[in-house]
Amino acid sequence: MRLTRAGEYGIRCVRHLAIHGQGKLVSRKEIASRTEVPPHFLAKIAQQLARAGIIEILQGANGGYRLLNDPAKITLLAVIEAIIGEISLNDCVGRPESCRDSALCTVHRVWNKANQQLRATLQEADFATLAREDACCLTSFP
Repeated sequence: MRLTRAGEYGIRCVRHLAIHGQGKLVSRKEIASRTEVPPHFLAKIAQQLARAGIIEILQGANGGYRLLNDPAKITLLAVIEAIIGEISLNDCVGRPESCRDSALCTVHRVWNKANQQLRATLQEADFATLAREDACCLTSFP
């Protein structure tokens, strides 16, 4: 499993919004500029994040994006899966029916354990913590 560019861009977007805090409207132009996400790609990613209930999109001259929830309640896992779908290391874990030996295979158990650990780690990482760690590194933040 490799995180896609869209997944990485989704993380950047939510992290930037988390720095501003829940409910604070941030322009698409600012997010694209500060996170180095191409504006057209950001718009597509924002749609996926909005469908997942992570952000709200406001249209118009004064529009932009804002977090719908407290950043402490938004996990890295939730954002990644909003963009790329359910995370699994391979088909053996993600779709056990695709592997006829999964019930008996000793390697399957290792993959399954590694997959569970990955998901748990991403579930523990919340955007309040990530934003707090990022905010201390910013030199010029409006």
